[in-house]
Order: sequence, then structure tokens, then C-alpha cells
Amino acid sequence: MPGTLRDILDGAARGVFPPPDGGTTVVPQADRRDAGVLALTAHSVVFTDEDPRWVYETLGALDCDPLAATMNPRFLAALMDRTGRRHDTTDLLTVAPALAGEPPVALKELTDPDHPRVTRARGRRDDVRVWAADGGVLVLGRGVAGRWETAVEVDEEARHRGLGRLLAVAARHLVPGGEPVWAQQSPGNARSVRAFQAAGYRPVGAEALFVAPA
Repeated sequence: MPGTLRDILDGAARGVFPPPDGGTTVVPQADRRDAGVLALTAHSVVFTDEDPRWVYETLGALDCDPLAATMNPRFLAALMDRTGRRHDTTDLLTVAPALAGEPPVALKELTDPDHPRVTRARGRRDDVRVWAADGGVLVLGRGVAGRWETAVEVDEEARHRGLGRLLAVAARHLVPGGEPVWAQQSPGNARSVRAFQAAGYRPVGAEALFVAPA
């Protein structure tokens, strides 16, 4: 097994995953901001600075399918209580390789945006950049373990025209250094899931992030 969370994420972006052995790997947080759980195919990764023995003992005490233990609400609640962190939702985690050339939609970079999605992004990502399209917004920044993450927002009146997909593709053209670009979608937001998969983003697993108190 790779030794760091970034190693695991880089491998997943290339299609190289931990063994599907039903196990759980505990690795340190890459930084103070981000702790959480990444559930892959028959293998989970818990990234926390808590004692790994506590993680394994807590998982072993759950009365549930061992393959689902790391995403069991009782474990997630125990991790919140242990760390004093907040957990909002469990997302579908997806990734796509960078693309060369110009984005497929006209964009204007914003230097002082006040869009609510941008405000949220600045609280959870570094090096945030923002572009506006006619009817939408694209955000790109460094998130968990320094990976590049994107999020898009489409105005209500501009929906059902494929703009979300075009913005998701645009992020693949804008990501610096040819690195892969990651995106999280709430599984219940079928519109967003469809848009990102149509834009070439491949599902990797489920991710639960724990936010440190301000």
C-alpha cells in the first residue's frame, strides 16, 4: 500500500486502487483542514490524525457489514465526536484527466467574485480561481491532499442546455500542469452526476469529509 493519502489519490486517478480485500487503511491527514473517509471498491481509507487503533476498534465494534463499516452513520458520528469536526454529506468522488486546448465554452475569469459557491470553495480549497460563463460559474482550487478540485453552478434559467457538462469539460482544460481534476457530487443530485460523467469524469468511490471548527 502507498504511504500517504496523496499517493492513494494519485494511484486512483491512474486507475490503480488498493486491493479489494475488505480492509481499511488508516493514513495521516495531509493537512489540518481535511480529515475524512474514502470508500473504494472493497477497501476504505480513513485519513485522520487520530490513533489508528481507535479507528480499527471502533469499526470492529459495529454491528454491520464490514464492507460498509467506514460509511456506517455510527462510525461517522463517532469520528465527529472524537475529532470535534462537522460532516455535511457523503459525496460521489470522480476524477478526469486534463485536456489540451481551449475550453469548449466562453469564460471570463473573475478576480473578486462573491458567488455563494465561491465563498464555500475558499473555505475548503486553496489557490481558488473562478470563471463566469453566460449562465454559470466554474470554480477550480486545491482541495484534499493538494489535489485540484472543480465545482460548477448553473443558473436556473440556463439549465437543461448542457452548460453544466461544458463547464465540467472546461475545468479539464483549465487545470494547471496537466494534473487530473477531481469533482464531488451528492449522489442524490442526479443532474450533477450525469453532467460530470458526460464530461468524462470517472467514479472513484464515496467520500465523507470532516471540517474542522472555525
